[in-house]
Amino acid sequence: MKKVFVASSFQRTAPSTRLAMAAAALAALAWCAVVPPAHAQSANGAPAPAAVRGLPDFTSLVDAVGPSVVNIRTVERVRAQEKEPGVGTPDEQMLEFFRRFGIPVPPGMAPGPRGQNPGRGGPDIERPRGVGSGFILSADGLIMTNAHVVEGADQLLVTLPDNREFRATLVGSDRRTDVAVVKIDATGLSPVRIGDVSRLRVGEWVMAIGSPFGLENTVTAGIVSAKQRDTGDFLPFIQTDVAINPGNSGGPLINMRGEVIGINSQIYSRSGGFQGISFAIPIDEAVRVSDELRATGTVTRGRIGVAIDSVTKELADSLGLARAEGALVRSVEAGSPAARAGVEPGDIILKFGDRAIEKSSDLPRIVGNTKPGVQSVISVWRRGTTRNLNVTVGTFEEQQVSQAPAATPAPAPAASPAVQGMGLALRELTAAEKREKSIDGGVVIQSAEGPAARAGLREGDVIVALGNTAVKNVSEFDAAAKALNPDRPVNVLVRRGEWAQYALIRPENR
Repeated sequence: MKKVFVASSFQRTAPSTRLAMAAAALAALAWCAVVPPAHAQSANGAPAPAAVRGLPDFTSLVDAVGPSVVNIRTVERVRAQEKEPGVGTPDEQMLEFFRRFGIPVPPGMAPGPRGQNPGRGGPDIERPRGVGSGFILSADGLIMTNAHVVEGADQLLVTLPDNREFRATLVGSDRRTDVAVVKIDATGLSPVRIGDVSRLRVGEWVMAIGSPFGLENTVTAGIVSAKQRDTGDFLPFIQTDVAINPGNSGGPLINMRGEVIGINSQIYSRSGGFQGISFAIPIDEAVRVSDELRATGTVTRGRIGVAIDSVTKELADSLGLARAEGALVRSVEAGSPAARAGVEPGDIILKFGDRAIEKSSDLPRIVGNTKPGVQSVISVWRRGTTRNLNVTVGTFEEQQVSQAPAATPAPAPAASPAVQGMGLALRELTAAEKREKSIDGGVVIQSAEGPAARAGLREGDVIVALGNTAVKNVSEFDAAAKALNPDRPVNVLVRRGEWAQYALIRPENR
């Protein structure tokens, strides 16, 4: 409407007046495009969003943070060997990429077993292994980086922005969070300022400084794409669209106040290069880990000894939960803190201490950050009711729960008529099977057809609950089945080896 109004006025005035009005109109339009009036409204009556005044200027941030970012080169010792004509050394950047993302190294690039002589040769030699980044934590030479940058290195070389080079010693490294701290013998360095991750907002501008492909002091910028991004690792990540490539690992992610709010750690890539998605470790978690590394050289974590899975909306509805939340306990390690507390396979852990478990990945992070020996209360949902259990947190160890061997089947009685509509044929558990599985009851599936087969049940599974009712034998299962609404789906809690899971049996007509 403004354009129409200005144009029509322009047609009725004298040339000199029209020229002055045109200039004024253009100036007014240009001003409105940059800073709209405070009372401006959109077509639907809502306040118009403030327009962008201009792109951010990162120069002052680079001047402030640049002196605190370092280049880290790693070296390994290998046996010298004769090289075939035309064969060069492996590209250290690509080797770093292959190691980081678990991609098999091409045969022509493989460095061979460390410390072994793959052919004729002489004494050990030092060979470049990889390149990464880091940033200064203290004026006396403490530097933070990624654990995967320093892993397996025989020597660490740190280059400062003023081109001074130091040999570094490893203070500590934690693979679970991918955080490491190294130390150089220097003083008067420029440490970074640590930011507050809780103030970080999606859409906020951020900047990274590092050494992608060995190009030191490279600056890239972008925005925060997401927070609390769950990639399956021990920590939730900050997702950005800042260009991150091999060699950026360990460098800082910086907000517009010049504060470090993350450590650049991973990228999502199908080509080996940046594809618009990168991930950074939140700095608050990294500092917590680095403090423990500096104090003891290692990180001690809590554990309770459960294997868990997510809770779907369909499962939550069948169990009577108001919404899909918590962590489904698939198995409980024998003799573990959870077992001693009374946690059972099939329980839904809703709270640990005073912290709610919104999704299954919250539980290992919360428990892991709890010191061993601490007593806590866990709230579990079991067969339609909430129970509070007291657990004493144990010490985390890298181990897996082994799967129990299959039990010898007991003689099969006649199929129960009450369960035939589900497509199930059942038998009792033997005393040996109860001891082997550490359960006091349940029914063994001899065959699963129709609705039961479509639910994923199979021969050998042990059903321990039907529709939130515990069942210890076939007669109890039969009684629980008779009480069900035949037109509604029903959940069954199933033990398969050491694992527990829920299945949803739907009627034939659903």
